[in-house]
Amino acid sequence: MTDDMNSRTLGHRTAIIAGSLLIAGCGAGAGSALIPAPPPPPLVSVQLPPPPVATRPAMPPRALQSRIDMLIRDFGGKAGAAIRSVDEGWVVSSGGDLSLPQQSVSKLWVAMTVFSQRDAGRLTLDTPVLVTRGDLTLFHQPIASLVKGTGYPTTIGGLLTRALTQSDNTANDRLLQYVGGPAAVRRFLAAKDITGIRFGPGERLLQSGTAGLTWTQSMSLGRGFEAARARLAPEVRQAAMQRYIDNPPDGATPKGMTDALARLARGELLSETSTRILIDTMTASRTGHARLRAATPAGWSLAHKTGTGQELGRRNAGFNDVGILTAPDGRRYAIAVMIGDTTRPMRERQQLIQNVCAALTGAQPRSGVNEADETTE
Repeated sequence: MTDDMNSRTLGHRTAIIAGSLLIAGCGAGAGSALIPAPPPPPLVSVQLPPPPVATRPAMPPRALQSRIDMLIRDFGGKAGAAIRSVDEGWVVSSGGDLSLPQQSVSKLWVAMTVFSQRDAGRLTLDTPVLVTRGDLTLFHQPIASLVKGTGYPTTIGGLLTRALTQSDNTANDRLLQYVGGPAAVRRFLAAKDITGIRFGPGERLLQSGTAGLTWTQSMSLGRGFEAARARLAPEVRQAAMQRYIDNPPDGATPKGMTDALARLARGELLSETSTRILIDTMTASRTGHARLRAATPAGWSLAHKTGTGQELGRRNAGFNDVGILTAPDGRRYAIAVMIGDTTRPMRERQQLIQNVCAALTGAQPRSGVNEADETTE
C-alpha cells in the first residue's frame, strides 16, 4: 500500500440529489484542490434502494455453511468467518464468536463516529483540520510526506478518504482525536447497540503495546518505530504479542462485524446521506487487492475495509477483510473473514479470504501477492 494519493477533489456532486455520493477529496493544502466552489447544500435525505423481494426461504444455505466450516477447519491458525444476508436475515459462520484482532478494520468505527457527528450537525465534511508532525503515527501513513512546516491543512472529508481508501494511520488517528478519542467511538458503539466489537486505544498505543514498546513521538519519524522494536529482546516481543493475541483490545467477532455491516447497509446506523457516502467511499478502497476483491466477480460490487497486523518471525496477528457485497440481482451480503493468529504464509491467508468470498459469489479467485498492498495498516 505504497501508492501515493493524488490531489483529488472533494465535494458534494450533483448526484447528491440523485442519491449517489462519494468522498473524492484528499485534503487541502499545497498541490491539492478541494471542495468545488459552491458550498454544499443542506443535508438532503437520499432514498436508499428498497431490499429486493426474496425468492427463496430466508434460511442459511446448507452448502454454504458446509463450505465455510471446511475452509476454517482446514486453515492452520485461529480464524473465523461469517456471511450474513442483509435482506433475508440468514447468517452462516464458522468461528464466528471468536474475538479476533481487527487492526485497521477498526477504522470503520472511527468513520461511523465522524458521520454520526455530521448527522448531529457537529461537523461537516468541509470542516478544516490541520495535521502537524505531532499527529504522525507509524507504519502506513502516506499523508506524512505532505506534513511540512506548520502542518498540512486538509478537511474532515479529506482525512476520511485517506483513512478508508488508503488505510492511512495518521489520517485515522487525526480523525479519532477530532471526534473525542476512543471514548467517543465507544459511546457511538454503545448508543447504536453494536455488540461483539471492541475499540482499542488508537494506532500509536495499540501497535507499540503489541510490540512491547512504550510509545514516544520520536518513533513516528522515518523508521523510528521499527528501529526501536528491533532493539527489543525476542522474549519481550514474543510475550507482548501473545498478550495481544490472547486479549486483543481491538477484538471483534465475525458475527458481530457482519451484524453491524448489515445494519449499516440497511440505513439503521447513520442518516441516508451519510450511509451512502460511507459505503461509496468503502467501495473506492485501494487496499487488499488479493483478498475479498480477488473473489468479487464482474457484476458484483464490494465496499470493504482491510486490516493487517504485525509479524513476528512467521507469526502474524491480524489479517482481515470485511465488507458489503452486492450481487447483480441487488441482493446484499455482509462478509467478514478474520485471522487472529497463524504461521501460515501470506499467500495462504489471502487464499482463505478469497475462498470464503468465492463460496458465496462463485468466483474463481485470482492468484498473486501484492506485497506493497499487504503491509501493516
